[in-house]
Amino acid sequence: MTYQVALAFEDGITRFIKVGPRETVADASYKARINIPLDCRDGACGTCKAFCESGTFDAGDYIEEALTDDEAEKGFCLPCQMVPESDLVLQIPTTSDVAKTTATTYSSTLTEIRRLSETTYAFSLEIENRDELSFLPGQYVNIEVPGSGGQTRSYSFSSGPEVSTLSFLIRITDGGLMSTYMRDVAAVGDQINFTGPMGSFFLRDPKRTSLLLAGGTGLAPLLAILEKLSGMDTPHPTHLIYGVNTDTDLVELDVLEDYKSRIDGFTFDTVVGDPNSAAEKKGYVTNHFEPHHLVEGDVDIYLCGPPPMVEGVRRHLEAEGIKPQNFYFEKFALAVTPDAAAPAPEAAAAPAEAPASEAPAALPAYEIGEEHATFQAQFDARMALELAIVELTMGKLTPEQLVEFKVLAELAGKTLDGEKFVSSEEFTITNEAFHQFLFSCVGNEHLLQAYNRLEVPATMAKVLRKEHWIDGAVDADHLQIVAAFENQDLAAARTAIIAHNEHAKATMAAASRTPGK
Repeated sequence: MTYQVALAFEDGITRFIKVGPRETVADASYKARINIPLDCRDGACGTCKAFCESGTFDAGDYIEEALTDDEAEKGFCLPCQMVPESDLVLQIPTTSDVAKTTATTYSSTLTEIRRLSETTYAFSLEIENRDELSFLPGQYVNIEVPGSGGQTRSYSFSSGPEVSTLSFLIRITDGGLMSTYMRDVAAVGDQINFTGPMGSFFLRDPKRTSLLLAGGTGLAPLLAILEKLSGMDTPHPTHLIYGVNTDTDLVELDVLEDYKSRIDGFTFDTVVGDPNSAAEKKGYVTNHFEPHHLVEGDVDIYLCGPPPMVEGVRRHLEAEGIKPQNFYFEKFALAVTPDAAAPAPEAAAAPAEAPASEAPAALPAYEIGEEHATFQAQFDARMALELAIVELTMGKLTPEQLVEFKVLAELAGKTLDGEKFVSSEEFTITNEAFHQFLFSCVGNEHLLQAYNRLEVPATMAKVLRKEHWIDGAVDADHLQIVAAFENQDLAAARTAIIAHNEHAKATMAAASRTPGK
């Protein structure tokens, strides 16, 4: 019997090969002209050692020096010896360039554009050579924007690997390259090229309870995962928590209801951040974790959302003393994707045996001075960029955008109680959403790239703890900035941003002087 083997390289490229009966993975790879690491071919040197993410195989013959029993127990293998007994996913310890292979480019036809809400569209593509495209549920492709001179944006499949038509979700932002095309220009029949698949965020063999967490259009790859699960027989429950900012951001609820009927043990919750929402569950996804979702750590977590959401979930799990068996996440990298639609190749997996440095922790005393200098520069740079973005956006926000801007400010305020944090983790998430909002509105790729490179949320997540003091003016600053936009008062906005920067730095300085517990 022939099996499909996914070779996932370190640079995010994934290539798929067919391996015949009694054929080794290495032989099939070289037959496909993919030069994975290889030397002896006899199981004696360990040069080809890889990690098997999913599937079963006959390990073949090898010596202890090439692969220890402990390594084999953890899932490592030797492609020069292994013969698949099912479809496999292998992590290959080299780049696709070294292996002399590249991602494949496909020509497709735009077959459908659907407006799901004021903020979200769905679109579908079809390719003639569909049988040649394989991908893992959760992966993404780089799609060339027609008429852009070859510029691409990254989008996760929202359709499953076996579905003939390829589907995607996109959050519409004013000025976004793909947003502008899809909203104002695109027509059924357009020819669109894309390259992939890519990414290490994908469904592994379900061996325990799964908790899926989606932020906004981060729902897309999780829909692909659910489609795959709908065709599998698994006794393990799966729960999805789908979080958005406002009621209008909730989409594809009918699709999720359909999966409830098609997947045994599947349930889902929706969570809306807007305190004025009509939703039953409000706040953040972490507010709605139940003990049976986490099973005291015997759970695989799949999370797709913006960086602050990823950090917020990690910090919450750490605070609760929960160490999941596996924590797979995909961060939106808006510097690459100003359309805020899908992740760039920054997927990462944090398995249970990940080193301690993977988890956010209190800063040791010897790092405080260096951290202090870093955040001072980071916050000053952020202020400079915000002063520039105000010039570009003042008087140009739509009424809907002004409402969303105010909602984001109010959400950040809900995480504070005067000069105390109600939740420092949730403040980091909501504060970042507020500060990033204007950059997403203007659609200037270079400014957005510069902003995201500052990595302010990551620094805040490292330093801030619930017991730390926060300058009480921070909340008022957010509202004053919004009010300045409502009044189209450029001078007031600049004054509020400059004052806010000083209040934010004062907060970080105080927190750095008292490391977390």
